[in-house]
Amino acid sequence: MRMKKPAVVLATAALMTLAACGGGSKGGNDSTGNSNDNSKSGAAGSFKNPDAKAPLEVPSDAAQGGTFTVLTNQVPATLDPTQSYYVDSTAILSDLVLRSLTQYAYDADTNDMQLIPDMATDLGKPSEDNKEWTFTLRDGLKYEDGTPVKAEDVAYAVKRSFAIAELPDGPTYQTTFFLDGDKYKGPFKDKSEYKGVVVNGNDITIKMRRPFTDMDYYASFPAFTAIPEAKDNPETYGKKPLATGPYKFADYKPGSELKLVKNDQWDAKSDPGRIQAVDGWDFKFGQDTAKLENVIINDNGSAQTTLTYDNVSASSYRQISQDKKRLVTGTSPCTFMWFIDMSKVKEKEVRQAIGYAYPYEAAWKAAGEIEGVTRVPGTSILPPGTAGRKEYDVLGNKGKNTDPAKAKELLQKAGYKPGEYEIKFLFSTDDDQAVAAKNEIVKGLEAGGFKATPIASTLETIRTDRTDPKSPINVRSSGWCSDWPTGGSWFPAQWAGSLVGVEGMPNPSNFKEADMDAQQDKILDTMTPEQAAPAWGDFDKKMEEDYYPAVNIGYGGVAMIHGSKVGGMENDNVRGMPTFARMYITK
Repeated sequence: MRMKKPAVVLATAALMTLAACGGGSKGGNDSTGNSNDNSKSGAAGSFKNPDAKAPLEVPSDAAQGGTFTVLTNQVPATLDPTQSYYVDSTAILSDLVLRSLTQYAYDADTNDMQLIPDMATDLGKPSEDNKEWTFTLRDGLKYEDGTPVKAEDVAYAVKRSFAIAELPDGPTYQTTFFLDGDKYKGPFKDKSEYKGVVVNGNDITIKMRRPFTDMDYYASFPAFTAIPEAKDNPETYGKKPLATGPYKFADYKPGSELKLVKNDQWDAKSDPGRIQAVDGWDFKFGQDTAKLENVIINDNGSAQTTLTYDNVSASSYRQISQDKKRLVTGTSPCTFMWFIDMSKVKEKEVRQAIGYAYPYEAAWKAAGEIEGVTRVPGTSILPPGTAGRKEYDVLGNKGKNTDPAKAKELLQKAGYKPGEYEIKFLFSTDDDQAVAAKNEIVKGLEAGGFKATPIASTLETIRTDRTDPKSPINVRSSGWCSDWPTGGSWFPAQWAGSLVGVEGMPNPSNFKEADMDAQQDKILDTMTPEQAAPAWGDFDKKMEEDYYPAVNIGYGGVAMIHGSKVGGMENDNVRGMPTFARMYITK
């Protein structure tokens, strides 16, 4: 899953740091019950509860009505369900607006997210060889306009997910696993019948070309909602998708604001994971970090029902820590990375030199990160807690130590003089913390013998700028968050050679190595989940040791703040976002 914004800005991101056998370690808890040691990870999303019952109980201290205001300096690039793959857009859509076949819901007993049914009656039924999955749609589901949700609408959404040319940047597992996924191009371009999804009454059966044991997890994405074909326009649908969840779009100004109001066609009796306790939500995007933190901390008037899903700055963290009831901390299973474009940076020595030159702690501090809380030094690509993860340190720098002398040595070994090799990366000119981090990165790269060239972007455009194939950048500052609790949600989605050149840059390092592709195919096609877990850990280690296509610039954690009348806000540790689906205003 993609992060909220690029790692050069070093904001919070969501990871699914999962432990083998469904267990996991947690840091110590403060008086609010929140984890205050984000160097350890729980079992985010690895638990399943196929028997979750609707309706979800509304807490006794919930007041009916009112509006939440959500202030953030983030700007979602899209709210189209097929394209939504960043943790903020998926949380907004999945928790509030759209229902999918399955969903994640917060469990107070475990302080973890659980996979539960949503539009489907259960978590799906796989065939013995995991090459078919059948989901049964609940009766009585309706869109916001009162028309019934049909199984054919879910099947159409599945077909729509293949329209990568028209709807880029969304998840692409369907191209790897689904029947004819390497051939079918979606309903807009390919008018032939797609045989990979079959409808029989309320049953939707998805057929695979290779075993796919994790389809129940994948089915939780907005891409697996219901979309009526007759009402679809790929250019405009994301501006007002038909709601099946408790809230619907009232007004959407891309780049600045989204207002949601109650969807009166949503039925709580059919939904085991959401409530509808407030009248509406007002998301304000691209806000100034210092101003929004000041508003929430002061807690006056409407600020009492205001929150943010950005990580607080270090100074605000120290201030708000005195009122821990308004601070939400916890793990977030993502790895921040500098993806090095191997089609441009061809020498391994140069790529490793970037890793030695990167000013980890200086950049974190400039961006307002709190080491050990919102940023944890990282070495392996897979974050702590992931099943089968191998602990290694290819640079020997403990994930945070900069070594400009070593960087210069490697550049010289590759045949480059000091200041000769140019590194180009994006930064947001309208984000003070991004600018401060950029300045530290320039200093670090230049100290390590590189020529550093920051490329100006904005909070609104940086996500699309980063995936633009015409961009002059040769590193992509971003990262990755687990889509489900295995290494299979990491490497096929962003390190497969078949994805090089695919629109939307799902392989941001342009990593295409025959031996590594063969190893992925072996894991996917021949191994059981128990065998695959350690094999993905081996893949991780070999990829970084043999090729070094990415610089690990830390694992994520969250520290979010809210007003004093915000109830039900916990950490969704699948996404590193608030638990929007269960939130309410207190009496």
